Amino acid sequence: QLQLVESGGGWVQPGGSLRLSCAASGDILDYYAIGWFRQAPGKEREGVLCISVAGGTTTYADSVKGRFTISRDNAKSRVDLQMNSLKPEDTAVYYCAARNAGCSGDPEWYDNWGQGTQVTVSP
Repeated sequence: QLQLVESGGGWVQPGGSLRLSCAASGDILDYYAIGWFRQAPGKEREGVLCISVAGGTTTYADSVKGRFTISRDNAKSRVDLQMNSLKPEDTAVYYCAARNAGCSGDPEWYDNWGQGTQVTVSP
């Protein structure tokens, strides 16, 4: 079974950038679609972006369009989330999730989850 570990979270000022990584082990990443989700305090988990097995990307959160991008490096068993022009409303715990099928913005679709990494955007 695929295991996922997120890293790269932290504190950043508004307008700054962070790059989150999702490291996979236990299976071949090539077979999995990877989604990034986020959950702010008191809110439901929200789909952000997903990258398919073929490398196609889908953005689920309109608020991140033009600011966040997702990429995968199967040779390194890693999927990254590049976040630019960060805003306080981006503050959340960010999770990566995997399923050996296509992408979805529904967290119930995914079988495997990382533990999450905190992103805080504030002055």
